[in-house]
Amino acid sequence: MAEKTNPYAIIALGGKQYVVKEGETILVDRLDREEGKAFEPDVLFVGGDGGGELAPPTTVSAKVVAHERGPKVRIGKYKPKSGYRRHTGFRSSLTRIEITGIGAQQAKRKAPAKQEEASEETPVAESPSGLPDGYGDLTVAQIAETAKTWDHSELEAATAYEQEHANRKGALAALESALKKEENDGA
Repeated sequence: MAEKTNPYAIIALGGKQYVVKEGETILVDRLDREEGKAFEPDVLFVGGDGGGELAPPTTVSAKVVAHERGPKVRIGKYKPKSGYRRHTGFRSSLTRIEITGIGAQQAKRKAPAKQEEASEETPVAESPSGLPDGYGDLTVAQIAETAKTWDHSELEAATAYEQEHANRKGALAALESALKKEENDGA
């Protein structure tokens, strides 16, 4: 008989990642939220029952329980034969949070609003003609790979699109290097 595992999530708070389960409390770096306030941290992964999902459409809800100070860390400096001794201490500022729920669906009102904004912007800001097929769905790595096979007009259109819309540094660098290579080969 297969054993059911509790769902768990990997969340990101303050530049660090934490593996959490529903109902547990954890100490994290100090948050700018009042005690008792609920919030939704960024969810990187949700797993359980032998499967998992990266960048899931679900949320994790948490509540600030208390703000605390960590244990005192003693720091000592010592140099032999010179009598140099310095001591200091440090206590980190922490926040205790409780995970109140895992797996709630994100608000559906946010997704339609983005789709409405996109549909309104499409007629106003059209993409340049000559853009390679499916360019909007390509990642930076895919652009860097496939840009070598594009002709000059496609490269210029993709560069114009990146500068106006996405402005991804990696994609711009790949497109510019492909343009330079094409100019050097042609000269």
